[in-house]
Amino acid sequence: MPKVQAVRPLSPATVSPRVLWTAAGVVAVLLMLAYLVAFDQGAVSQSGMYLHELMHDGRHLLGVPCH
Repeated sequence: MPKVQAVRPLSPATVSPRVLWTAAGVVAVLLMLAYLVAFDQGAVSQSGMYLHELMHDGRHLLGVPCH
């Protein structure tokens, strides 16, 4: 008769703090970019019309109503 081996439960995967901070930074940058494209309407882009027009075109591309 074959010997039966006990199955050990899987331990949860550990994630390094560096990966967590990198993921949090990426999420923060993406949220800031989403704000600039979708809701800014030129309040932050004080450097001229180029950045405003770029964000305006991004709103049209994403289907966000802007006017």
